Amino acid sequence: MKKILLITLLIISVKGFSQEDSAGKPNFKVFWNFNNNFTEDVSKKTAFELKRVYLGYSYKFDDKISGKITYDIGTNSGGSAYTAYVKVAQLDWKMTPKVKVSLGLIGNKQFKGQENLWGYRYVFKSFQDEYKFGASADLGINTEFKLSQKLIMNVFFLNGEGYKNVQDNDGNIRQGISFFYSLPKGFETRLYFDSHAIENASAITNTSLFVGHKGDGGRFGLEYNSISNARNYKSSAEGYDRDGFSIYGSKKLSKNYEIFARYDQISSNTLDGDSNAWNYNNDGSLLMFGAEYKAVKGVKLNLNYRLFNHDNSVINNKSILSLNAEFKI
Repeated sequence: MKKILLITLLIISVKGFSQEDSAGKPNFKVFWNFNNNFTEDVSKKTAFELKRVYLGYSYKFDDKISGKITYDIGTNSGGSAYTAYVKVAQLDWKMTPKVKVSLGLIGNKQFKGQENLWGYRYVFKSFQDEYKFGASADLGINTEFKLSQKLIMNVFFLNGEGYKNVQDNDGNIRQGISFFYSLPKGFETRLYFDSHAIENASAITNTSLFVGHKGDGGRFGLEYNSISNARNYKSSAEGYDRDGFSIYGSKKLSKNYEIFARYDQISSNTLDGDSNAWNYNNDGSLLMFGAEYKAVKGVKLNLNYRLFNHDNSVINNKSILSLNAEFKI
């Protein structure tokens, strides 16, 4: 795996910086942070971390067809400090001015718009990503239709397990639809639904409604999300439901400085015969705020604090102060 990765990166570097190949472009993105954990009884109080490294290359074959590949390098459940995954291996084909088809290991449409408006992925994931309502990329195909100047529809068919997992043994497909509508004066709205059929069980379903605004002075977003018949997007469990909302905003203070705040609420349903919700130990609310400094183009620093209040009062609330950095080309 290491040899394959090194060879791939060498090819990317040589082709990307070759003056004879202006159609190709390399890119990288790095997430770094320092945490000070004030949570009571936590064992690791402080740590420097390299949370993510993205290495990629994009190539434009002609005016209609382009491709890109991205490696995601980070920790995994097996305990390795840094493991490389192919996150994106995507081909985009603009068949007409109003129809675009993407296939391969593609970026999902489920929460990309929310993540972009949130704007601080290097600090903290957006709601659906953080609470495992869906994956940021998956194997499949997406067709995008520009229905009007303001309305875009996506129809997609995916494996449903995300980019770090193979398809399930039953070969069931996640299918769905999303709408993006651009409102006047910088407002936008998104509606999303998908369904993942499960053998001899109710389908996993995802629903999301998002309203946001982006202007010269800052950003604001409000989203509601629900997932049914699942513990998370890749683990079905009939009758197990979760839902929640996230509200966030930022305010520019100057060209290089801005402040932000966010509040999440996540909850699960109570099963028959139980006194508490099935995910009671993980239900609760998140409060987060901080400030960002843009040093130069491609370099950001962020000082922030987050507090997660558990619904279960026996569990200590998580209290963390962080210094985060993102640098990219």
